Amino acid sequence: MHTYFRLLSYARPISKYAFPYLLLIILATIFNTLNIALLAPLLSTLFEEQQNLTAIKPDSWLDIMGWFDYLTLSANINFGAQKALKWTCLAILSSVLLSNIFKYFSQRIMENLRIQTLLNLRKTLFDHVMNMDMLYFNDQRKGNIIAKIASDVQVVQFSVTNTLQVLFKEPFQLIAYLFVLFAISFKLTLFSILVLPLSAWVISKIVRKLKAQAKEAQERFGMMISYLDEALSGIRIIKGFNATSRIKDRFHQENIQYSELGRKMAYRQQLGSPVSEFLGVLMVTILVLYGGNLVIQGQGDLSAAAFITYIAIFSQIMRPAKALTESFSMINTGLAAGERVLELIDEKPKHEELQGNIAVKELKDKIRFNQVSFAYQKELVLNNVSFDIERGKTVALVGPSGAGKSTLMDLIPKFIHPLSGEISFDGISFSNVSSESLRSIIGIVNQDSILFNDSIKNNIAFANPNASENQIMEAAKIANAHDFIMETENGYDTNIGDRGVKLSGGQKQRICIARAVLMNPPVLLLDEATSSLDAESEYLVQDALNKLMENRTSLIIAHRLSTIQKADLILVLDQGKVAEQGTHFELLFKEGIYSRLIDKQQFKKA
Repeated sequence: MHTYFRLLSYARPISKYAFPYLLLIILATIFNTLNIALLAPLLSTLFEEQQNLTAIKPDSWLDIMGWFDYLTLSANINFGAQKALKWTCLAILSSVLLSNIFKYFSQRIMENLRIQTLLNLRKTLFDHVMNMDMLYFNDQRKGNIIAKIASDVQVVQFSVTNTLQVLFKEPFQLIAYLFVLFAISFKLTLFSILVLPLSAWVISKIVRKLKAQAKEAQERFGMMISYLDEALSGIRIIKGFNATSRIKDRFHQENIQYSELGRKMAYRQQLGSPVSEFLGVLMVTILVLYGGNLVIQGQGDLSAAAFITYIAIFSQIMRPAKALTESFSMINTGLAAGERVLELIDEKPKHEELQGNIAVKELKDKIRFNQVSFAYQKELVLNNVSFDIERGKTVALVGPSGAGKSTLMDLIPKFIHPLSGEISFDGISFSNVSSESLRSIIGIVNQDSILFNDSIKNNIAFANPNASENQIMEAAKIANAHDFIMETENGYDTNIGDRGVKLSGGQKQRICIARAVLMNPPVLLLDEATSSLDAESEYLVQDALNKLMENRTSLIIAHRLSTIQKADLILVLDQGKVAEQGTHFELLFKEGIYSRLIDKQQFKKA
């Protein structure tokens, strides 16, 4: 139940919905019960002889059936049978109308509660995921996260709120029916309620395994979404390597297993309804035999009209009882999905983000690395790295693949945090610097052009949503992107498709550079921004990068000799350490790792 109450906490403020719903459902229950209870006076009016009878007022207001008999007889005596019938029908019609009005408004309130729960839970989940550190996403399947935010939350929303609705509504309805049944016949009701615990016990046996199956089904669904995401993202490679059949088979097998689990769960859930219904009919049959004999033999105080009303109400009592038992099967599915959702909410970052409170607006002096080390799991990627990035200077990172270049760059915007050592910004420790302010003065251009399924204008303006159209165009001109943008179908309003699929590699990269230009950051991080381009695109992109780096502090990872040669400082990383540092010519004269990389043509000549 701990899981259930945690999930229910996302329905806050629950009192805003609970009290109006409770009031309306009580009123709806009262009038819904009267709908059936009024059968007794209706039958009495139609079929019983009312002559020579005296209307006796009941001593207690709890004697419901006594009051019905009194009012029916009074109407017959005072107005005659026909008018009494009209008044009885009007009472039934009014009761049905009021019952449905109150029921409608109670359902509206419950729907608002359901939407509020979904809104709060999905917001909490998405906000939490966005706050996770970059290392978390390295270990997770994106499809599984999507499934939790999209599918699992939906399951939780309906199962938890529907169960809450049942727990609010059905016990009141059950109590109301039992109250009327006891009012009609105390002895018969004691005998009849034996079926309720029996029905609950049988249903609990049926739904016992549902929770484990539901959790496995949600895991399978997450895996299936992961396969779908990978297939759509890698469609070009899949088709290029003729792997379409293999991918189809893998998805199909996962789909089969998920469907089989769904079938087993459905079979088990659907078994509860006929079993409880059969038990109800069985009990009604026993009651008809037992109570009918009492009426026929004239034993007890049951009239034929009262007995028929009793049977009608008892047949209805199985509906709330059945809803209560079925809610147990539904809540198991919801709790299984809820546990997956709460697992994500409870997930902690691999490294807690050091949220400082000192805001920085510009780099005045330098960024300093002092004996910085970093490790993924137990593997040391950076080992006691020390160097300075002076204001206005360009620092280049070179070295073989896996040397730690990208990891070192990720430390500057605080995507990850050092295992040991210290990074400082103008003498202020990174642990004291506000992450948001730090990232607001850093422009990033990655090797992979990360764009969104939106217009060119909105992709450029992503760094500065308030930028004017003239500012966006100026940024595009600096990035050598304006000309090709104007050649597209709708210019700056052209949609570039998922991840910029409608653009070439060079065009995408220039859009990313325009985005960085528009941000106008004092610090730039360039991660192999030209490594995957053809000669013509490389020239345009490199020219744009040169314009971008003017009068800015830059840290670049590059394989282009032309870029490296112009750097003020080159750091040669090898096995997580700074093996060499200096200018291009200084490092060549040392004839060390850098010189050998040049000789092996590790760098492509511009």
